[in-house]
Amino acid sequence: MVAMYTIAGRQVGSHHLAMATLGSVIGIVALATGGKKDKTTPPIQASSSDEEKFIKEFIAKAEAEGAAASKAKH
Repeated sequence: MVAMYTIAGRQVGSHHLAMATLGSVIGIVALATGGKKDKTTPPIQASSSDEEKFIKEFIAKAEAEGAAASKAKH
């Protein structure tokens, strides 16, 4: 037998309440953690324009190598 509760004038089984609770929690967590990922980077604080240029080129090269490595795995 299942414990029955009266909610809004209707009899609801405890197993339905448990499933609704779990579904709500999972749904809320999925909505809170999903979505667009923000790919902003911190500002580059270089002492000269040459240093800033070197850092930007290094980051671009590292990202390109990372993308190539991830494609090679698949």
